[in-house]
Amino acid sequence: MFIYEVDENVKLKQLKLQDANELFELTDYARDYLREWLPWIDTTIKPEDTLAFIDQTLKAAEFKTGFTTGIFFKEKLVGVIGFNQLDWANNIGYIGYWLSPDYQGRGIMTNAVKALIDYAFSQLKLNRVDIRAAYENKKSRSIPERLGFSKEGQIRQAEWLSDHFVDHVVYGMLASDWYRF
Repeated sequence: MFIYEVDENVKLKQLKLQDANELFELTDYARDYLREWLPWIDTTIKPEDTLAFIDQTLKAAEFKTGFTTGIFFKEKLVGVIGFNQLDWANNIGYIGYWLSPDYQGRGIMTNAVKALIDYAFSQLKLNRVDIRAAYENKKSRSIPERLGFSKEGQIRQAEWLSDHFVDHVVYGMLASDWYRF
Protein backbone atom coordinates (compact mmCIF):
# COMPACT_ATOMS: atom_id res chain seq x y z
CA MET A 1 0.00 0.00 0.00
CA PHE A 2 1.22 3.48 -0.90
CA ILE A 3 2.01 5.79 2.04
CA TYR A 4 3.82 9.10 1.56
CA GLU A 5 4.82 11.16 4.59
CA VAL A 6 4.30 14.85 3.84
CA ASP A 7 5.41 16.07 7.27
CA GLU A 8 5.21 14.96 10.90
CA ASN A 9 1.41 15.41 10.92
CA VAL A 10 0.29 14.71 7.35
CA LYS A 11 0.43 11.49 5.35
CA LEU A 12 -0.98 10.56 1.96
CA LYS A 13 -2.26 6.99 1.99
CA GLN A 14 -3.80 5.07 -0.85
CA LEU A 15 -7.48 4.65 -0.07
CA LYS A 16 -8.64 1.15 0.85
CA LEU A 17 -12.14 -0.31 0.66
CA GLN A 18 -12.13 -0.23 4.48
CA ASP A 19 -11.92 3.60 4.32
CA ALA A 20 -15.33 3.89 2.62
CA ASN A 21 -17.42 4.63 5.72
CA GLU A 22 -14.97 7.19 7.08
CA LEU A 23 -14.66 8.90 3.69
CA PHE A 24 -18.43 8.91 3.21
CA GLU A 25 -18.91 10.48 6.67
CA LEU A 26 -16.35 13.17 5.84
CA THR A 27 -17.99 13.81 2.47
CA ASP A 28 -21.43 13.97 4.05
CA TYR A 29 -20.18 16.32 6.78
CA ALA A 30 -18.67 18.70 4.20
CA ARG A 31 -21.47 18.20 1.62
CA ASP A 32 -22.76 21.79 1.54
CA TYR A 33 -19.26 23.18 1.20
CA LEU A 34 -18.17 20.65 -1.43
CA ARG A 35 -21.35 21.04 -3.52
CA GLU A 36 -20.22 24.47 -4.70
CA TRP A 37 -17.20 23.03 -6.56
CA LEU A 38 -17.53 19.26 -7.02
CA PRO A 39 -20.03 17.81 -9.48
CA TRP A 40 -20.09 14.30 -7.98
CA ILE A 41 -21.34 15.36 -4.55
CA ASP A 42 -25.04 14.94 -5.35
CA THR A 43 -24.53 11.39 -6.62
CA THR A 44 -22.63 10.38 -3.48
CA ILE A 45 -25.62 9.76 -1.25
CA LYS A 46 -24.78 6.55 0.62
CA PRO A 47 -21.64 4.74 1.82
CA GLU A 48 -21.91 2.30 -1.09
CA ASP A 49 -21.32 5.20 -3.48
CA THR A 50 -18.05 5.96 -1.73
CA LEU A 51 -17.16 2.26 -1.72
CA ALA A 52 -17.68 2.20 -5.51
CA PHE A 53 -15.48 5.31 -5.84
CA ILE A 54 -12.66 3.72 -3.87
CA ASP A 55 -12.98 0.52 -5.88
CA GLN A 56 -12.71 2.59 -9.06
CA THR A 57 -9.58 4.35 -7.76
CA LEU A 58 -7.97 1.02 -6.89
CA LYS A 59 -8.62 -0.24 -10.42
CA ALA A 60 -7.20 2.99 -11.86
CA ALA A 61 -4.06 2.51 -9.74
CA GLU A 62 -3.78 -1.11 -10.86
CA PHE A 63 -3.99 -0.09 -14.53
CA LYS A 64 -1.84 3.02 -13.90
CA THR A 65 -4.49 5.39 -15.29
CA GLY A 66 -4.98 7.30 -12.04
CA PHE A 67 -3.95 7.34 -8.43
CA THR A 68 -5.95 8.55 -5.41
CA THR A 69 -4.93 8.95 -1.79
CA GLY A 70 -6.57 10.08 1.39
CA ILE A 71 -5.03 13.02 3.21
CA PHE A 72 -4.54 11.99 6.83
CA PHE A 73 -3.83 14.61 9.50
CA LYS A 74 -2.64 12.94 12.71
CA GLU A 75 -4.13 9.66 11.39
CA LYS A 76 -7.56 11.26 10.77
CA LEU A 77 -8.88 11.33 7.20
CA VAL A 78 -9.41 15.00 6.28
CA GLY A 79 -9.45 15.06 2.48
CA VAL A 80 -8.53 13.47 -0.82
CA ILE A 81 -5.81 14.15 -3.37
CA GLY A 82 -4.58 12.29 -6.38
CA PHE A 83 -4.08 12.03 -10.09
CA ASN A 84 -7.56 11.98 -11.60
CA GLN A 85 -5.84 10.92 -14.78
CA LEU A 86 -2.35 9.76 -15.74
CA ASP A 87 -1.66 10.33 -19.43
CA TRP A 88 1.37 8.14 -20.13
CA ALA A 89 1.43 8.92 -23.86
CA ASN A 90 2.27 12.52 -22.97
CA ASN A 91 3.69 12.02 -19.43
CA ILE A 92 1.08 14.28 -17.82
CA GLY A 93 -0.63 13.90 -14.46
CA TYR A 94 -3.86 15.76 -13.72
CA ILE A 95 -4.18 16.52 -10.01
CA GLY A 96 -7.48 16.91 -8.17
CA TYR A 97 -8.03 17.56 -4.47
CA TRP A 98 -10.42 18.57 -1.72
CA LEU A 99 -10.07 19.16 1.99
CA SER A 100 -12.56 19.34 4.84
CA PRO A 101 -13.29 22.99 5.67
CA ASP A 102 -12.26 22.30 9.28
CA TYR A 103 -8.67 21.69 8.17
CA GLN A 104 -8.23 24.50 5.67
CA GLY A 105 -5.89 27.42 6.28
CA ARG A 106 -3.17 25.27 7.89
CA GLY A 107 -1.03 24.62 4.81
CA ILE A 108 -2.13 20.98 4.67
CA MET A 109 -3.31 21.08 1.07
CA THR A 110 -0.40 23.15 -0.21
CA ASN A 111 2.04 20.69 1.36
CA ALA A 112 0.09 17.67 0.10
CA VAL A 113 0.03 19.03 -3.47
CA LYS A 114 3.76 19.83 -3.24
CA ALA A 115 4.47 16.26 -2.06
CA LEU A 116 2.39 14.78 -4.89
CA ILE A 117 4.24 16.92 -7.43
CA ASP A 118 7.59 15.82 -6.02
CA TYR A 119 6.42 12.22 -6.34
CA ALA A 120 5.16 12.83 -9.89
CA PHE A 121 8.47 14.15 -11.13
CA SER A 122 10.93 12.07 -9.09
CA GLN A 123 9.17 8.67 -8.98
CA LEU A 124 6.66 8.61 -11.83
CA LYS A 125 9.02 10.55 -14.11
CA LEU A 126 6.20 12.70 -15.47
CA ASN A 127 7.08 15.72 -17.58
CA ARG A 128 4.05 17.81 -16.68
CA VAL A 129 1.45 18.24 -13.95
CA ASP A 130 -1.85 19.99 -14.63
CA ILE A 131 -4.25 21.45 -12.09
CA ARG A 132 -7.61 22.79 -13.20
CA ALA A 133 -9.93 24.72 -10.94
CA ALA A 134 -13.14 26.67 -11.36
CA TYR A 135 -12.44 30.33 -12.05
CA GLU A 136 -14.38 31.44 -8.95
CA ASN A 137 -12.78 28.83 -6.67
CA LYS A 138 -10.11 31.13 -5.28
CA LYS A 139 -9.02 28.74 -2.50
CA SER A 140 -8.33 25.92 -4.95
CA ARG A 141 -6.64 28.24 -7.42
CA SER A 142 -4.36 29.66 -4.73
CA ILE A 143 -2.59 26.29 -4.39
CA PRO A 144 -0.98 26.13 -7.87
CA GLU A 145 -0.37 29.88 -7.78
CA ARG A 146 1.46 29.55 -4.46
CA LEU A 147 3.53 26.65 -5.83
CA GLY A 148 4.74 28.55 -8.89
CA PHE A 149 2.57 26.96 -11.58
CA SER A 150 2.07 28.85 -14.83
CA LYS A 151 -1.47 30.02 -15.46
CA GLU A 152 -1.91 28.76 -19.00
CA GLY A 153 -5.44 29.72 -19.86
CA GLN A 154 -9.12 29.53 -19.17
CA ILE A 155 -11.58 27.04 -20.59
CA ARG A 156 -15.06 28.50 -20.92
CA GLN A 157 -17.97 26.51 -19.51
CA ALA A 158 -15.72 23.53 -18.79
CA GLU A 159 -17.83 21.88 -16.12
CA TRP A 160 -21.48 21.57 -15.12
CA LEU A 161 -22.01 22.18 -11.39
CA SER A 162 -25.54 21.46 -10.14
CA ASP A 163 -27.37 24.09 -12.19
CA HIS A 164 -24.78 26.06 -14.15
CA PHE A 165 -21.54 25.85 -16.09
CA VAL A 166 -18.26 27.13 -14.65
CA ASP A 167 -15.08 28.14 -16.42
CA HIS A 168 -11.83 26.39 -15.52
CA VAL A 169 -8.44 27.98 -15.12
CA VAL A 170 -5.63 25.69 -16.32
CA TYR A 171 -2.32 25.64 -14.45
CA GLY A 172 0.74 23.73 -15.58
CA MET A 173 4.09 22.79 -14.09
CA LEU A 174 6.91 21.16 -16.04
CA ALA A 175 9.48 18.93 -14.36
CA SER A 176 12.28 21.24 -15.57
CA ASP A 177 10.55 24.24 -13.95
CA TRP A 178 9.79 22.40 -10.71
CA TYR A 179 13.43 21.56 -10.12
CA ARG A 180 14.32 25.24 -10.55
CA PHE A 181 11.49 26.39 -8.25
